[in-house]
Amino acid sequence: MPQEQSLRIAVVTETYPPEINGVSLSVARAIDGLRARGHRILVVRPRQPCDERRKNHSQNDELLVAGVPIPRYPGLRLGLPAKRSLLQKWSNCRPDLLHIVTEGPLGWSALRAGLELKLPVTSDFCTNFHAYSRHYGVGWLQQTVAAYLRRFHNSTLVTMVPTAHQQRTLSNLGFENLAVVERGVDTALFHPARRDEQLRRAWGAGSQDPVVIHVGRLAPEKNLTLLGDAFAAIKQRCPNARLVVVGDGPSGRAMRRQNRDAIFAGTLAGAELATHYASADLFLFPSLTETFGNVTLEAMASGLAVVAYNYAAAGAHIKHCQNGFLAAYGDSGEFTRFAAEAVVHMKALRRLRAAARLTAQTMDWDRTVSNLETIFVSVIEAVQVCNGMGSVLPDRAPA
Repeated sequence: MPQEQSLRIAVVTETYPPEINGVSLSVARAIDGLRARGHRILVVRPRQPCDERRKNHSQNDELLVAGVPIPRYPGLRLGLPAKRSLLQKWSNCRPDLLHIVTEGPLGWSALRAGLELKLPVTSDFCTNFHAYSRHYGVGWLQQTVAAYLRRFHNSTLVTMVPTAHQQRTLSNLGFENLAVVERGVDTALFHPARRDEQLRRAWGAGSQDPVVIHVGRLAPEKNLTLLGDAFAAIKQRCPNARLVVVGDGPSGRAMRRQNRDAIFAGTLAGAELATHYASADLFLFPSLTETFGNVTLEAMASGLAVVAYNYAAAGAHIKHCQNGFLAAYGDSGEFTRFAAEAVVHMKALRRLRAAARLTAQTMDWDRTVSNLETIFVSVIEAVQVCNGMGSVLPDRAPA
């Protein structure tokens, strides 16, 4: 598509910066990239507490709707249904395409409004909510949640997933029209040059002592017991090793009780987060419920070897014993063994860290945004052909 052709795209998401999680940060990077290419993006999202203090956000590029705090996640909000407002907004200013990032009440109402207005609708599959249910005592809801997600996404023209593995998994569950759009990583922000020896000394680590780091939400679905077990095995091999945990969440208090020697840095972002990554040596990621796992790429870009299970981002980008370590999915013994063996041979670990950085440098956000743009244009063209229209874009003056 020629770059001078501008699309008007409505993006509906129930999480957005300054909220810190993989979905919010990824959607913000994609939106920034699309805007840089000249596309006009309307973001529909729940109103956040900080919005009352913001004076400079444009009424033309955001529609804020009512939201409520998510139980056990007070920093995140759930968007309430807003079909009437969306119908009014999109009737007055019709988008070329509607893209829905999250499947909550706001996302569902956006889907219904989009279909009623006969808009081309696409979606993202960002979170394995059906897999989460067993970690919150409602495992009996897993099939119900999966059925809802399948109905939701099969009502859209294309559902974007971040890996081929996720595409196969969802296809086997009856999801249709799946397209792989890999996520990128900011290799300028996440960079080995941010390594800070003073920070390492503050952690109690000498120049040759291995520092193990984990970054992510501290929640039941993240399999954090294995993080503690794996680090205990590391300590048996290397008593001077240190564990740094970045993030917070409903399991934070229990984690602190169970790992009293660990350094808990809380939730970090930007340069401070990047410095913490780069100042470590090994990244442990024991989660079994990821759709992707942005932190895997951030760690690799920061020059860390990663120990993870063979799926999601790790399965797509790590080659075992070449730029990281891949344990068989669900094999906690293998995960623990790889973690313990990694710190014994620091020279070999440094080689893997350098290779991880080289791998991450091939995964820039511009490629991701280009793929996303191509899918959006293809969907609009297909709909217009079905409707007997000849051009890619409506013939109208720019807004």
